[in-house]
Amino acid sequence: MKYPIGIQSFDRIVEDGYMYVDKTDLIYSLTHEGSIYFLSRPRRFGKSLLVSTLENYYLGRKELFRGLAMERLEKEWAVYPVFHVDFNGGNFTKPGELEQKINFYLTQWEQQYNLPVRTHELGYGDRFINILETAHQQAGRRAVVLIDEYDKPILDVLDVDTDLENQHRNILKAFYSVFKGADSHLQFVLLTGVTKFSQVSVFSGFNQPKDISMDARYEALCGITQEEIDRNFAEPIAAMAVEYQCTPEEMRLRLKQQYDGYHFSKRLTDIYNPFSLLNALDRMSVDNYWFSTGTPTYLIRLLSHFKENMNELTGKYYPPEEFIDYKADVERPLPMIYQSGYLTVKAYDRDFNTFLLDFPNNEVKNGFLTMLSAAYLQPKEETGGWIRSLVVALRQGDVERVHTLFTSFLSSIPYTMRRKEDEAERERYFQYTFYLILRLVSVYTVYVEKVQSQGRVDCVLETADYIYIFEFKLDGTAEEALRQIEEKGYAREYAADNRKLYCIGAGFSSETGTIGDWAVKNN
Repeated sequence: MKYPIGIQSFDRIVEDGYMYVDKTDLIYSLTHEGSIYFLSRPRRFGKSLLVSTLENYYLGRKELFRGLAMERLEKEWAVYPVFHVDFNGGNFTKPGELEQKINFYLTQWEQQYNLPVRTHELGYGDRFINILETAHQQAGRRAVVLIDEYDKPILDVLDVDTDLENQHRNILKAFYSVFKGADSHLQFVLLTGVTKFSQVSVFSGFNQPKDISMDARYEALCGITQEEIDRNFAEPIAAMAVEYQCTPEEMRLRLKQQYDGYHFSKRLTDIYNPFSLLNALDRMSVDNYWFSTGTPTYLIRLLSHFKENMNELTGKYYPPEEFIDYKADVERPLPMIYQSGYLTVKAYDRDFNTFLLDFPNNEVKNGFLTMLSAAYLQPKEETGGWIRSLVVALRQGDVERVHTLFTSFLSSIPYTMRRKEDEAERERYFQYTFYLILRLVSVYTVYVEKVQSQGRVDCVLETADYIYIFEFKLDGTAEEALRQIEEKGYAREYAADNRKLYCIGAGFSSETGTIGDWAVKNN
């Protein structure tokens, strides 16, 4: 099976015999139920392939859709004038790059429709309207406009160059304003991107596009569902299971934990990250593909302003307006973290119309928290290697090694990072440090968070042969921590379990910023 890794051209995928997961039934619905749309999805999630598929559909290239749902659904195969703008390739940190890019497209189209090139006479919006009107007249059909990564010219300079950011916003606003003035010449418009900007919107000059980013009908328009995996990839998963010396069902579960977990509507249909899944199947190896392609620089810049810790963001319910609309506020990066794909919807409360946000899967959780812990804790030890050593010790039941590893890692954090003068800050540092460590460990073990309350972190870690009940107590003794585990009755629910159970109490010293006291009770 040929996997279209890094190939975003629908015609090339079909003509060269690459695997294509058929989304054309959804594309048919999209093109027949509305006209101006906006779709937000994380990077490398198939947005460009969607745009390419739409382009070939509107160009009437029926032969490319042979054997797909579209062949059965579409009867006319009319040919429309298509205008495809792709902002993916530009480096918009360079002044003048955006103007050059837009001018290149407009000049090309003016020449295509035998219009005078009016670079210095008209603004971008008026030139584009003129082109759309002419195309409509010459073709006898309204035009189709597809804009891929509409927000990249803004994201490239976000929080780097405010003047250039505002300049880009105004240029794009003028360019996109055509969708209001040229309404009678437009058949279909789709803008894709990562973020949905509001308030100082590039969209304010025209009719708001219909945002289908959280529309249940189109939740699977990009990405791959479990049903699509079972239908298309059963054979390669079975081959991968042989490589991993496990059953196909165990392999499916491993892939699910690593790459699944995205949800783009209240319906909560599981969506896999297509880039990582296809790479894993192609290389027959479960690795961090999507995360290793690089964290967007704009997100790293935003997180540097961030006053809250991730444990104060994840595992909470939010109304949609708090994470769907990005208001260009560097002090509130939650919408950007969500829209970039590092958090996703995990549950929906119909009574309050609120959404639970958390990490989508192990790949994102591991990558994002490793990055955050390195930046926040700045340990001398490499975080990923330390986590792996800790997990091995947990799997082997080596509680002394677990103690040593915790102490050495916490001691390797610079004293200036550990030392907090303010009591509230000491509490936050304590909670966040153990949140980062335990959530990273949870990538490799069963993790049950019991309590994260004032001065305490309680949790259960499970491996194949061992169960560990931890209580970390801020400025308390290990015996006090063990006594609280007993009082809470955490061990009772494992009474019938054959695995060996350890209760571990640990006192965390706010003075030294490391483990001061450690006690183990073997049940």
